[in-house]
Amino acid sequence: MIGVTLIVMIFALILLGVPIFAALGATGTMGLIFLQSRSALGGISWITIPQSIYSGIASFPLLAIPFFIFAGEIMNRGKITEKLIKFALMLIGRMPASLAQANIVASMFFGGVTGSAQADTSAIGGMLIPAMIKEGYSKETAVAVTASSSTVGPIIPPSIMMVIYGVCVGTSVGAMFLGGFIPGLMVGLGLMTVVALQDRTMHFPRRTEKMTWEEKRQTFADAIWPLGMPIIIVGGILGGVCTPTEAGAVAVVYSMLVSMFVLKTVTVKDIVPMLYKTILQTSTTLMIISAAKIVSYVLTALQIPAMMGAFMASVTSSPYVFMLMVNVLILILGMFMDGGASVIVLAPILAPIAAQFGINDVHFGVVMVLNLIIGWGPPPLGVCLFLACNIAKCPVEKGGKAILPYVLAEVIVLFLTALTLTIRLSSRSGACSRPR
Repeated sequence: MIGVTLIVMIFALILLGVPIFAALGATGTMGLIFLQSRSALGGISWITIPQSIYSGIASFPLLAIPFFIFAGEIMNRGKITEKLIKFALMLIGRMPASLAQANIVASMFFGGVTGSAQADTSAIGGMLIPAMIKEGYSKETAVAVTASSSTVGPIIPPSIMMVIYGVCVGTSVGAMFLGGFIPGLMVGLGLMTVVALQDRTMHFPRRTEKMTWEEKRQTFADAIWPLGMPIIIVGGILGGVCTPTEAGAVAVVYSMLVSMFVLKTVTVKDIVPMLYKTILQTSTTLMIISAAKIVSYVLTALQIPAMMGAFMASVTSSPYVFMLMVNVLILILGMFMDGGASVIVLAPILAPIAAQFGINDVHFGVVMVLNLIIGWGPPPLGVCLFLACNIAKCPVEKGGKAILPYVLAEVIVLFLTALTLTIRLSSRSGACSRPR
């Protein structure tokens, strides 16, 4: 009951508007006070708090986070958005609802460069939402397409949420990156299918102009440089050339060289503002991770993961039922809580339980990340929805209603991914095979 109370306390404080790191720190401190009061545990020294904070962020793989954020800032300030949008329009051509479809494709490319849903909404939405409205799309449709497609960013590598999960669970970040490709593509295709189905009744505008071969050649040449970064990152990791952290450093060097000397869209004066934004985003993430380490220490001391595992085993012995229960739980929590914080709190608890059901921690992590990013679309969390509505000057209520079909498509992809992985894993010996 104490463990459950602490977990409920975390979510209650966050819902009340308390900063996430403060909610985690306060909860962890309350847990330590309880542990000290139990003489059977021999008492816990207060030195546990600074030790937990330090050990929470003293991890080499976590260095990948500032590197990926900085590389994304460089490429974003380097005005690559317009080049990716033109490349997406070239691929889509003159198919029905071409601008809406290009919006989704551009978000898939942009996610492979920055790995940030919010950056995707701001950059892609800032250009395509006004263009879609001008072309004849309703504000609600423009908002729904942009906000839903932006959530693909944290799935397709590089993904900061996958780095956090890998550190929390102690699994391979490179394997997580590789596992995110197919689900990310499935989400994109699912969203494109929704647009195509809606076009039958709503009759979205269709582009009629045709690009010349010279325009196509120039568009492809402009897009090669930004699209080369995810290839370098994933190729370097999978090829054994570098670790995810080293790949992040390579991504920074590559993006800087491309933006300053090839595209010439970034100058030396831009470096300080980009570093400032990187420091702000990185410090926020690391503060949450360090505070969450205190909670993790307390929950481990209380044997909460073991008790939850025993409870799940008593409820069902089927990995299918387990994945269904976990997906419903995370889907609900993801609509009220930030995805990164949810990973930090829930992954160390749920991943060991999934291992008891023979589910690989990498596969479980991919499903977990995919689940949590869905909550960034619809209200009440709806970070991407709020950003898109602000750009379009559209009421959140109308945008929230319009995004529901796209959220449904994402949920279908989520359960298909979870079911496919569970079937494949349950057909093996049942033991958890951890990636090397």
